[in-house]
Amino acid sequence: MSVTRRETLAGMAATAASLAGAGRARAHSPGWDAIVIGAGTFGAWTAEMLRRAGKRVLLVDAWAPANARASSGGESRMTRGAYGGDEIYSRMASESLVEWKRLSEALALPIFHQTGVLFFFEKEEDYALKSLDVNKRLGLSMERLEPKTLKKRWPQLDWTGIRFGLYEPDFGALMARRAIESLVASFVRAGGAYRHAAIAAPKQGQPLKHLTTSDGEKLYADQYVFACGPWLKTLFPSLLGDRLFVTRQEVFYFAPDAGDRRFGPSALPGWADFNEGDLYYGFPDLEGRGFKIAHDRHGPPVDPDAEDRTPSPEALAVVRAYMARRFPALAKAPLSEARVCQYENSANGDFLIDRHPDWPQVLLVGMGSGHGFKHGPAVGRRAADLILGNGSLEPRFSLKTKSARQDRAVY
Repeated sequence: MSVTRRETLAGMAATAASLAGAGRARAHSPGWDAIVIGAGTFGAWTAEMLRRAGKRVLLVDAWAPANARASSGGESRMTRGAYGGDEIYSRMASESLVEWKRLSEALALPIFHQTGVLFFFEKEEDYALKSLDVNKRLGLSMERLEPKTLKKRWPQLDWTGIRFGLYEPDFGALMARRAIESLVASFVRAGGAYRHAAIAAPKQGQPLKHLTTSDGEKLYADQYVFACGPWLKTLFPSLLGDRLFVTRQEVFYFAPDAGDRRFGPSALPGWADFNEGDLYYGFPDLEGRGFKIAHDRHGPPVDPDAEDRTPSPEALAVVRAYMARRFPALAKAPLSEARVCQYENSANGDFLIDRHPDWPQVLLVGMGSGHGFKHGPAVGRRAADLILGNGSLEPRFSLKTKSARQDRAVY
């Protein structure tokens, strides 16, 4: 595609400007079929699926699609089929990848990088064995690789102590912020509406006849979808205050040596060192942003509005120690970028897609639990089906299964 990066970025800026205008123009309609609050991966895809079904949809966000505070913000997210025995997520990841690829192919800059994804293990874990079984049953490509093969294909890693690896060639990295900005822009061009506005919390114990923005405007719809990530507990404190756990997570990017191709996407897949639930994961140097690494352990509880997002020396030291062990050539690489974000976790890692118990016209969608981004299209389709009366509630995603006691089970 003969489009320069400068032209593409200029076009994205123009689209963003038109987004606001289109949203304001349509937001004065007397009523909508559906209003979706939250323009992250779950909310934006729900709005898009409802639009495709012919519904008049308004998408609302307090800041912007994939803004810096959002769990769907940031540079990249992993897409994978390996979920141990949790076949529902393997199926949703595969289903969603079709939509991500379609969106990526329509743009000058890619949303999906097919780097492949490599998991590696120190022993024969059930998670790995069940992943092999599920992926085979679903027709998803997965290779088991022994240490000799791992050392030959990726010599830039130190494979000491690794028993075997699982490689998924068809998956890889999603460029998160770009993906959501592009999706919302496409949604508006196709007839949807977007509005930059903060929504006041509905008043518990009273009928819900409309939503009210922070400047007092009333918005009316037949159905309301709240897909607000960590802010779900802010809007519904009595219902979700003790069942949604918001944790601080830190991500780091390191600069390989000039001209070193060993850590680029042609030489290194997305990867996850998965051993007894203590997970490190990362990406190659995508688009020159640096080698990405994070420790996927739930951090301390945070308030997404008040949290100081300065990276901590302690978290940096942890990932540096890991790199020295597993990626020795990067042990002293300079830090090029860091980001502090958050997970919004359910007790066990399952999503929430269910009706509000007091307001049947309200659907609650969230609890991405750190692995939700890739599933945006599938979650959006399930949420839209519930709104349209075409689907049934998945028990694992029901509100009644959401505990106030954390016991992480989905990875």
